Amino acid sequence: LKLNSAGVGRIEKVLIANRGEIACRVMRTAKKMGVRSVAVYSDADRHSMHVAMADEAYHIGPPPSQQSYLSMEKVLEVARRSGSHAVHPGYGFLSENTEFAEACKEEGIIFIGPPSSAIRDMGIKSTSKHIMSAAGVPIIGGYHGEDQSNERLQAEAAKIGYPVMIKAVRGGGGKGMRIARSDLDFMEQLESARREARKSFNDDVMLIEKFVEDPRHVEVQVFGDMHGNAVYLFERDCSVQRRHQKIIEEAPGPGISPEVRRKLGEAAVRAAKAVNYVGAGTVEFIMDAQHNFYFMEMNTRLQVEHPVSEMITGTDLVEWQLRVAAGEPLPLLQEDITLRGHSFEARIYAEDPNNDFLPGAGPLLHLSTPSADQHTRIETGVREGDEVSAHYDPMIAKLVVWGEDRSAALKKLRYCLRQYNVRNPFGLCLT
Repeated sequence: LKLNSAGVGRIEKVLIANRGEIACRVMRTAKKMGVRSVAVYSDADRHSMHVAMADEAYHIGPPPSQQSYLSMEKVLEVARRSGSHAVHPGYGFLSENTEFAEACKEEGIIFIGPPSSAIRDMGIKSTSKHIMSAAGVPIIGGYHGEDQSNERLQAEAAKIGYPVMIKAVRGGGGKGMRIARSDLDFMEQLESARREARKSFNDDVMLIEKFVEDPRHVEVQVFGDMHGNAVYLFERDCSVQRRHQKIIEEAPGPGISPEVRRKLGEAAVRAAKAVNYVGAGTVEFIMDAQHNFYFMEMNTRLQVEHPVSEMITGTDLVEWQLRVAAGEPLPLLQEDITLRGHSFEARIYAEDPNNDFLPGAGPLLHLSTPSADQHTRIETGVREGDEVSAHYDPMIAKLVVWGEDRSAALKKLRYCLRQYNVRNPFGLCLT
């Protein structure tokens, strides 16, 4: 890490502890800023796009992620060998791993993310709810107590009023989550949620919340620096989901008034400041039909759907990450961040449409995309002829478009999706 004349650090080499489209995304901004990039790769990714893009690349193990991308020791060894000043974790893998953030700090390597305390506090749903409530962030009624007996949980569900959501405290991705619509099916749903939570997280502590019918999933992009500043870059609507995974996102949220938008943003900033947040983060809210909103969780990393926020604010959030991680103040104050137009992101998945859209794998025999321009972005980590691996997430790309308003952006999205053609032996699905 070099210091500039103002005494602020400057990152000159960054290791991207990830793969695929997010690794390529970070590298593009790094190159723009004159920062050298270091890739890591498994056997399955030896010839992948992110390896070709990097200034340096290091092999870290066999295809299973536990033995490669999730191995803290291997990633840190490459950081040492390559002389990297910082590690960008992308999303998934080690991005919200408290131990990894702390290990980077101990090695004198900048972890491009929030303090480990923020990751830890926001990673446990019950803890995060207590912190948010104390900070004046609206939270949904529920029980987050220590008494985990079946009788107490059922009594609390009756007190809250059905339907209720039963959630694993350490849950994520829809795992360990069930809806009980009456007292009659509560125990069955509780046991099912507990079984899944034990299997997925080795922890079956549950919380009970009021279930919002016909909810909208609205999240706010926040950003903090080391100088106590925090801002919001407006909201995204991520309500279009399948199997609890987002597939189409848009910004700003349709039909949200300027007053509700401001309240959402200010609540998200209070949430970020409550945990001394540094870097890019997302505060997720659940919104009802009357536009009342309640804190759901905070993602302590860059989100998959961050490009739609960039498109409506004219920002580069990865550049902001690198600058803030080096000690610089936020590039813009809240009053300088303006919302313009509307943006959509559609995730492109390798899936088999003949088998309930389950993940597919194999070579990309044909790939043609719409032309990228000022208002169209193709965020990808694959090229024609590349292999889509069964070892990793089936998302292979994101199509991001911008228009002057929602109608124009939607028209552009439809047009571009018709131009997006991919084919492999198992059949690829476009979201």
